[in-house]
This record gives sequence, C-alpha cells and structure tokens, in this order.
Amino acid sequence: MSEKWRRPPIHRIKRQSLPETLADSLRERILNGEFKEGDPLVQEAIAEEYEVSRMPVREALRLLEASGLIAMKTHKGAIVTSIPTEEIGELFELRALLECEILGRAIPRVTDDHLVNSQSILTQLEDAYHRRDVHSWGGLNWEFHRSLYIAAQRTQTLSVIQGLNVQTDRYIRLQLILTAGALADAEQEHRESSLSQKTHSGCWAKPDSRDQAKPFR
Repeated sequence: MSEKWRRPPIHRIKRQSLPETLADSLRERILNGEFKEGDPLVQEAIAEEYEVSRMPVREALRLLEASGLIAMKTHKGAIVTSIPTEEIGELFELRALLECEILGRAIPRVTDDHLVNSQSILTQLEDAYHRRDVHSWGGLNWEFHRSLYIAAQRTQTLSVIQGLNVQTDRYIRLQLILTAGALADAEQEHRESSLSQKTHSGCWAKPDSRDQAKPFR
C-alpha cells in the first residue's frame, strides 16, 4: 500500500525587517560621509529621527558593528570606526587578491546573460557618476563588482569580498569626490574591467614579490 501523498511545507520569503532597513539607511549615511569617523550614533536620537523605538535601533547597530562600520564602546555607545592608514591598505590588498582569484574562476563560466547584465549595471553606474549621484555610487558599484564574479559560484568568497567592499567604500567615495579626475579614472577602470574585456585580457592585477595587487574602484 503506497504512502499517502503529503503536501510539501510552504517556504515563505522573509521580507526585510525594520532593523535591516534602519541598518541600510545608517550604512549609507556613514559611507556617504554624513557620519564621520569617531562620530557617536546615539540610540535615542536615531530612534526619534526615524520615529521608531530603541529596540530596532539597537539591532541595526549590531548589524553595523558586524560589518565593521561602527564599534560599541563601554559608556560611550556606538562610534563610527576609524581605520588606521596601514589597515586601509591591507583591506585593498585583500580585495585585490580575492577579486583576481574569483574573477579567474568566473571567466570560463561567463554567459551572454552575464555580459548583458554587467553592461547594464555599468551604464547605470556611469550615469550616476555623470549626475554626481553620490548616494547611488556604493550600491551600483557593488552590483557591478558582483556581476563580474557571480558566475564563479563561490558564495563564501563573494561574501568576504562584499564585506571588504563595505569597509573600503567610504574611502573610495572620498577619493572620487575630492580628487580631480578620479571619476573619469574610475569610469575607465570599470570599462576595462567589464566581463567582455576580461574574457580576453584576464585579471586587471597580478601581484608578485615586486608589486602589490590593486583592485579597481
């Protein structure tokens, strides 16, 4: 006698929670320089500004702490982190090493759909540069980077790179805003790093004992 058919369990997609929404907003404000290194993030003030209770604010701050953007200090609360210059260099070196590795794995698996998606995001990013839409730079820049690497199917590596991208994003934005010609240089780097170019030219940087890997912006 066959077993009675059972309906499979329903898997519901989790919508973004209030703490995650708050964390996204605060993250963007840190990355665009509204909150600077060393600035305190006062729970009561944030809760009042967003018209929420302090509980989701506390959860949002924990998420930001996990990403390294803030540190929780005893008797001081949440403080926007300050990264020493030598550690900033280390973060960029780690990004370059991992990005070269994952890109090398992605290129053999690239499809026409990957190329079309990557080019579409690049067009949006360049448009944001031209409009000087600073608030869009970080998200679009990461989406472009992600589009280059997604074909590698290396979930853990991609997650680590995303974390490094969050840590370095604020310094890249400052460079783009304050340095003459930086936006034009970034556009050129992104065009040269597009998948259609990389399928022919390979990784943009190859570190050896004499030179350090340099990630594009």
